[in-house]
Amino acid sequence: MTAKTRPEARPGSENGTNSRPTPEIVTFGCRLNTHESAVMRAHIEAAGQPGLVVINSCAVTIEAERQVRRAIRRARREHPHRRIVVTGCAAQIDPGSYAAMPEVDRVVGNHEKLLAETWTEEAPPPVRVTDIQTVGETAGHLVSGFEGRARAFLQVQNGCDHRCTFCVIPQGRGVSRSVPVGAVAEQVRHALANGFNEVVLTGVDVTSYGGDLPGRPTLGQMIRRVLALVPELPRLRLSSLDPVEIDDDLWRLIGEEARLMPHLHLSLQAGSDLILKRMKRRHLRADAVALCQRARALRPDIVFGADLIAGFPTETEAQFADTLALVEDCGLTYLHVFPYSERPETPAARMPFQPHPVRKERAARLRAAGDRALARFLDAQAGTVRRVLVERGREGHTEHFARASIDRALAPGSIAEVAIEGHDGHRLQARVRRVLVSPDRLADGESGSAPDMLPEKVSDRVSGGPPIGPATDPAATIRRPDV
Repeated sequence: MTAKTRPEARPGSENGTNSRPTPEIVTFGCRLNTHESAVMRAHIEAAGQPGLVVINSCAVTIEAERQVRRAIRRARREHPHRRIVVTGCAAQIDPGSYAAMPEVDRVVGNHEKLLAETWTEEAPPPVRVTDIQTVGETAGHLVSGFEGRARAFLQVQNGCDHRCTFCVIPQGRGVSRSVPVGAVAEQVRHALANGFNEVVLTGVDVTSYGGDLPGRPTLGQMIRRVLALVPELPRLRLSSLDPVEIDDDLWRLIGEEARLMPHLHLSLQAGSDLILKRMKRRHLRADAVALCQRARALRPDIVFGADLIAGFPTETEAQFADTLALVEDCGLTYLHVFPYSERPETPAARMPFQPHPVRKERAARLRAAGDRALARFLDAQAGTVRRVLVERGREGHTEHFARASIDRALAPGSIAEVAIEGHDGHRLQARVRRVLVSPDRLADGESGSAPDMLPEKVSDRVSGGPPIGPATDPAATIRRPDV
């Protein structure tokens, strides 16, 4: 749940860097949008439409839409002669307002943007947006690259059947629908073949996976099957999880499967039971605390991120204090904090609201608590040995999703074993001990489809001190766990 712009742009002829323009895609919002931007890029390039500028929008907050409109106007100033297409959740929910913008040539819906034929039409209509609630299937798309990224974002689910009182996303995404297990495994294999050593499974409500498929497989069952079908996958990560929908198979994977990264992002939103009920969330405060305790008992080094809303309508200071205390009570490390943003189409917008200065001030206090929690976590990493997925040059992320700077540049997509020597307040400072995986081959030059680079058991890794087993013993044999 973010509104941060993530450009997926390549230089074009208007900048004088290429003889022929290439598609420029500006992506807002969630990891699912990142995946869909990569799908669109492949379709646009295959259709021979290199001059397009696509704005893949987000509607999670009013501020997100403001940023989208600013990006549209900036794109027209920078590319006066290129066609601008607007898509994504904001365009799906309110296509007319975007079609009315003089800078916009075409508006495309969330379903249509993933269809190859959308990008091959010779005389496309200015608005092509269908009723997203009538879409009943989600296809798996084979994506060869994610511009500027070393991890692959793969869609396994779309849509949402829940109706939180503050949220318009179901209007932009439709009903929950899942990608079949076999298609997910095929996407993972394709990502590996294209040099990605970490895969992130994404969706709007990913823990609702499988309810629409034959046999109703759960998210955990799907992951277990995919890991069995693709044993060479080094690292798997999950996008945001609903606290009440973690199934028994997923719990077993958290406790047993070392390839599932020790980092969960939770859709918590608040720490007050009354506010959670007014949000129409399906969990209570005690459920969130119990979830974190159970996960930490299964995997002591696990870390948690969370989405939290500050200043929800009717929220008192005492109720906000419950949310603030949740950072400590759950042991959260990474916070995504949002001042409440009213959407006219939602029930929450009809509730008595908090003044904007109150929302802003509470959000600042939550972010400060998050900064302190992150600093404690980074402090505890000194002296440990971790594994970093290199994303660009000397930057990457550890298994726990901590940002890390390493002492020498490596190819994006490499996985390096590193010694943590300190941090600068935002990222870890690390020294490379050895390169475990290159994007296209084993670092040692051995033949084979994947490195034997993982600890034999999840319990080999313990937070707050040097890892046990192979990570602290360079001579130890590191084996892939049985699946």
